[in-house]
Amino acid sequence: MSAAISVRGLRVERGGREVLHAIDLDVEHGRVTGLLGPSGSGKTTLMRAVVGVQLVAGGSVVVLESNAGTPALRQRVGYQTQDPSVYGDLTVDENLQYFATVLGASRPRVTEVVGLVGLDGLERQLAGSLSGGEHARLSLATVLLNEPDVLVLDEPTVGLDPMLRRDLWGFFHELATGGTTLLVSSHVMDEADRCDDLVLLQEGRVLVSGTPEGLKRETGTVDLDAAFLSLIDAADGTP
Repeated sequence: MSAAISVRGLRVERGGREVLHAIDLDVEHGRVTGLLGPSGSGKTTLMRAVVGVQLVAGGSVVVLESNAGTPALRQRVGYQTQDPSVYGDLTVDENLQYFATVLGASRPRVTEVVGLVGLDGLERQLAGSLSGGEHARLSLATVLLNEPDVLVLDEPTVGLDPMLRRDLWGFFHELATGGTTLLVSSHVMDEADRCDDLVLLQEGRVLVSGTPEGLKRETGTVDLDAAFLSLIDAADGTP
């Protein structure tokens, strides 16, 4: 079976400067792939290219055997951005009803996703009055409405407390077990061990990819922080 997401020679320019440099990347079906790297490494730009909203200078991005951004993928790919994607002056239920109408999802599916993300009992609460964790879960609920085959999540746990982060990562793995493919970005290295596969970006290039255990074996380290530092030092020529 081909990869769920296949990127070949992807180049992106911004302001006359190349920000992604001929990236090659495969994301396998039904797995949680972590896209890690410091701020400015190109994670968001790469994710935008995967969902087909980024102008590219060269290369190809194929998602579920179709070119990224084609109409055939609109109901199959969900994208949660870093910025708020819900309306603060609408209730939880009103937000979900609005997005369900846009996506063609049913009323029963709205009820189902409320339960999936743990917002039961908050349906009549204004989104603007939700806690940070509840707001993040509501944003996630909107992209689950059409039951996407691929979920692209841009730093979905930023600003959340450790327990909420743990719960969301558990939910990501439940989705993957059910067959959903997830590409999840983070700049927090302690989330790397929660992924099935990892891709480390640095300055618009893929520095390394592999499983967490494989990267630790490759670098002879016992934790991923040390593994990534070793790989970054090697790339920079630091002894």
